Amino acid sequence: MARIPRPDDYYRFRIPTDPQIAPGGERIAFTVQTVSVGRDGYRHAIWSAPFDGSGPAAPLTIGSKHDLRPRFAPDGRTLAFVSDRRLGFEEEPAADKDREDGVQVHLLPLDRPGEAHRLTNLPRGVEDLAWSPDGRRLAVVSSSHAATVADDSRRRGRPAKPPRPGEAPRSDFHFVDRLRSQANGAGWVYHRVTRLWVVDATSGEATLVHSGRAPIGEPAWSPDGSRIAFSADRGRDDDLGFHSDVWVVDANGGRAVRITGGSGRLGGRGVFSSPSWLPDNATLAVLGHRWPAGAGSRADVWLMAADGSDSGPRDGINLTAAADLVIDSGMNSDVTVGEGNRIVAAPDGRSVYFSAPIDGSFELWRVPVDGGAVERLTRGEHYFSSFSIAAGARGAVRVAAILSDPTSLPDVVALDVPAGRVRGAIAQRAVTELNREVREEIELVAPETRWTEVDGRRIQGWYYPPNPLAGRDPKRGRRAPLVVEIHGGPHTLYGWSPMWEWQVLAAAGIGVWAANPRGSQGYGEAFNGANFRDWGPGPMRDIMAGVDSLIAEDCADPERLGVTGGSYGGYLTSWIVGHTDRFRAAITCRSVNDLASQMSTGDIAGPSFGRLEFGAAPWEDPDLYREHSPLTYASQIRTPLLIQHAEHDLRTPIGQAEELFTVLRSLRRPVRMMRVPDETHELTRSGTPFRRVENVVQIRSWFEHFLVRGGRKLPPLPRNRAGL
Repeated sequence: MARIPRPDDYYRFRIPTDPQIAPGGERIAFTVQTVSVGRDGYRHAIWSAPFDGSGPAAPLTIGSKHDLRPRFAPDGRTLAFVSDRRLGFEEEPAADKDREDGVQVHLLPLDRPGEAHRLTNLPRGVEDLAWSPDGRRLAVVSSSHAATVADDSRRRGRPAKPPRPGEAPRSDFHFVDRLRSQANGAGWVYHRVTRLWVVDATSGEATLVHSGRAPIGEPAWSPDGSRIAFSADRGRDDDLGFHSDVWVVDANGGRAVRITGGSGRLGGRGVFSSPSWLPDNATLAVLGHRWPAGAGSRADVWLMAADGSDSGPRDGINLTAAADLVIDSGMNSDVTVGEGNRIVAAPDGRSVYFSAPIDGSFELWRVPVDGGAVERLTRGEHYFSSFSIAAGARGAVRVAAILSDPTSLPDVVALDVPAGRVRGAIAQRAVTELNREVREEIELVAPETRWTEVDGRRIQGWYYPPNPLAGRDPKRGRRAPLVVEIHGGPHTLYGWSPMWEWQVLAAAGIGVWAANPRGSQGYGEAFNGANFRDWGPGPMRDIMAGVDSLIAEDCADPERLGVTGGSYGGYLTSWIVGHTDRFRAAITCRSVNDLASQMSTGDIAGPSFGRLEFGAAPWEDPDLYREHSPLTYASQIRTPLLIQHAEHDLRTPIGQAEELFTVLRSLRRPVRMMRVPDETHELTRSGTPFRRVENVVQIRSWFEHFLVRGGRKLPPLPRNRAGL
């Protein structure tokens, strides 16, 4: 018999990511993330499954810690991946306890029995890799300064050996003369600038090909193996803005050539990434824009000349200009791993594949390089979160992807895309059933989508009714408590993706309403930029229109409303309870409450974010920032409020929570702060497993207390808190 979901069901999930198709298209390799409950961490193993679904998926590596980024050699006989297994499998007594070389490239033979062996030995490890077309070399991304520990330490001005007993410790002072010296989830990054290396696939000999002040990523070999494209944010005062370009460098080293560029809004450069070579060896497809609509700008698929001749302010060919798809959208999910957006040129070079949302569904698309119309390949109510392609028979293309939806945990699927014009949606075939046992045991709630019109815009949202197994209060009929969920960004989106927190709330007899207010991605550039200088009033109207609709239909009890959100969703939560008393309870998570300090602290501090969102930096228009800060209206907050914040959050530093808590406690308002140690802004997406589960437990408990049990005062403190 099915049961309602519990927060700790999360421990049982197997989450696939990064599907890769083998040469010939017969198999798919992918990473599977599981939870090690005893060690309270994640494990990652490489799995494989036949493309045609003729056999079960099975692990290729043990995944004792983290085996990631599987990449088939061009001949299909070897699988490369990055792993930290040397820390557990190799006995190296002389190694420094604070060693930085744990993660390296490993090679696993596929054409014969044998264990994976470590290929690289770079002093600061490896972050990414790509095979050369001939399979003799790999491009790897590493922050190593040199190929040996001794040379690396010398170039960094760092002693090769730790201090001896009795000697003074090394200096731990950080000297910073540029912004963005830290990154959320990574900490200090100014001293870990990634560089491009080329490694011999037989000997492991590593050669530094390109380095600079800015980190590089996304290496992509040219079809003839002579050059490597990569993305990097470099240039004069690059720390003062948000920009990135695609560059090309000779595979043997030399001066890199910028192939994208051009002036964008406010004098800044554009944002281009995801390089993918066409077979002509002279053209790259890239994803990006030049800030045409400020922070609401959408990314398009462009063609750029590999010799840099299209790097001017109006150069390049925009293939998707007429489609108005927000290809760089970020779908929200606390189950499916968001892998970012990428584009891939077809093997025959006639089209470019990408993913993008429409009406809340993340679909697969392609666009011909000759200027034809964009083709939609899939149709449904789901989330394609990652994909890769390979050549199929008779000019067709094979696609491996990760697919999930509100009641289905992610799995690997396969698609066969015909060479000609697509007629209708292409069916996808599941090749894994990683979570079948969990799914068969639990009753999940399917949402219904609803549209409302506000200020001439159509606003899409999703209503999750209370789980039928939770039971209802017969005295209230259909009317149930309702929690409003608000996404972050502000330029991300909700959609047809799994959200475990919402299923747990529904299991407690609480309905959930989640909408995409103006400023959300997935509805074109104008909608994406419609919250310029309007983070609060307009989006609040969009959210409340859906609430009023549910109340009018007797689906929600107007006396039992709650509201919560994280990041920008936390901002709008704090704003809403400062402008209405309609909510019985609220939780503001990792929120922005003081816009001026938000734009001046953390990993996105600087002039760009404020100018892109509000047209001015805080020091240029302090009155504007005061007017749009929830803290300005804190004295009007009387709704019982739980303030959740992670102590290592560098995206919205914890001072944002402390400021609001200080004001409300000083005014003797019903407020409580929940500080989460050791976690970052990514608590609900990639935080420590038990803290993710505990977070959902506390959110459910807060709303149960006020909305289900009718509590009026703050609930008792949890008995088990910080070891007390």
